[in-house]
Amino acid sequence: MTSLRSFRHGPGRRALLACAVAIAVAGCSIPAKLNRPPIRDDVPLAGLDTGQRAGWPDTAWWKSYNDPQLNELVELAMQGSPDLQQARSRVDSAQQSIRAATAQAGLSVSGSAQVERQRLSETGLIPPKFLGFTWYNQGDLGVQAQYDFDFWGKKRNTIEGAVDQAHAAEAQSSAAALAIQTNVADTYFGWLADQSRITLARQAVQTAEQLEQIAALRVKQGVDRPDTLLSARAQTASARQTLVAIESSARIRQAALASLCGVSPAQLPTLQPRPLPAVTTGLPDNVGVDLIARRPDIAASLWQVEAALRQTDVARAQFYPDISISAMAGLSSIDLDKMFNAGSRVFSLAPALHLPIFTGGLLEANYGVSKAQLDAAVAQYNSTVLSAARDVATQSLTADQIEGRRKEQAREIAANQQLLATAQSRVQRGVTDRRETLGAQVQLLQQQDNDVSLQAQALSTDISLIKALGGGYRASLPAQASSDRPSSPLNLSGDAPNERH
Repeated sequence: MTSLRSFRHGPGRRALLACAVAIAVAGCSIPAKLNRPPIRDDVPLAGLDTGQRAGWPDTAWWKSYNDPQLNELVELAMQGSPDLQQARSRVDSAQQSIRAATAQAGLSVSGSAQVERQRLSETGLIPPKFLGFTWYNQGDLGVQAQYDFDFWGKKRNTIEGAVDQAHAAEAQSSAAALAIQTNVADTYFGWLADQSRITLARQAVQTAEQLEQIAALRVKQGVDRPDTLLSARAQTASARQTLVAIESSARIRQAALASLCGVSPAQLPTLQPRPLPAVTTGLPDNVGVDLIARRPDIAASLWQVEAALRQTDVARAQFYPDISISAMAGLSSIDLDKMFNAGSRVFSLAPALHLPIFTGGLLEANYGVSKAQLDAAVAQYNSTVLSAARDVATQSLTADQIEGRRKEQAREIAANQQLLATAQSRVQRGVTDRRETLGAQVQLLQQQDNDVSLQAQALSTDISLIKALGGGYRASLPAQASSDRPSSPLNLSGDAPNERH
């Protein structure tokens, strides 16, 4: 009772009263807690044709093309791409930031041991003649513990902000993986298209050479003027130039594939020409609502908003006092032989209060910076959402346009095939010579080349649309209320589900 009474009326009560007054005075200038600013919760895609595509792209979306060569190339690229390795290093760095922030929170315990040999000054405050010695040994052995009370959430919000940054890094890594996969698929199908066009171009060269031979004979016999032969030679040269250009394009694409896979062209798997796969058009149902969770760049921007919001909480907590308690227990002696005697024990207990009273506007400036960064993160998120909507709409409309062009191209090919059949029939009846047949064949080869190009464009657009739809990515997004936290924590021991491919 005596100790309790002395606390109620002694220095302890006055210290608590002073602390309460200080907190109350400081609270007058503490800014209000921020909630998450309004952000878009859907993607503006009204009016687009949806429902034709059977569901969203799968995680391994490239396997839907049923091409073993493509599967091997994507697997090789995912193992050796330097861009993906760089993205994964950012994820590892973010995870280490979480551990660093966690290590700074809560109780910290450290030990120390020290032996010092020191000489006293003979002209100092206490001359050695009064102590009886000039040199002495000082031994200290102890354990120190400190605990910072996180009443205002500064450390907690720092940890949560680091977790949000790690989520953002995971999403950015998935975006990098998706970019590599789509680039590999697009380049590979471009190479396949080049192989088909090379076959057609060689046939076109052979046909042009036959026309040139006929023109040379007719000029030699005096049936046609020499200009006819010159024109035929120009057409042959043009056909050969087209063949060279397509062959060069195929080699360039093969070198690009090697670069994407992180190997030399000689280390690429042996690729064989094969027909281009068919594609479908349309968008999944509810694409405007679900796209936010399907696009890794949108998910990354949303986690950046969460991280910026946590930083405003950290900056706001700087206005509050820091309260901590430290304790020390150990042994200290100037006689090392008596170091472990009971009389050498030392103990200390030190509660501490640090209150920011005057900082020259530094706290206000830091808080203003955190608010500006939050506004920038929200603006970036909204811009990413609108960019995603534009991307999906552009690829979807382009796919519809190419599909319409391919239907008309099929009709044009059918018409040219009928013209070729008619010309061949006329040649067989002796009505005309082979020039008409060869001319019809040249037109048919040109239309078939256009058809291959359109099919390659359709595949490229389909791949771009898959990328615009997120490529099978599925994220766990932060809760919409700023006071809520994500329902599923970050997986620090491995890959987040459906985020790395």
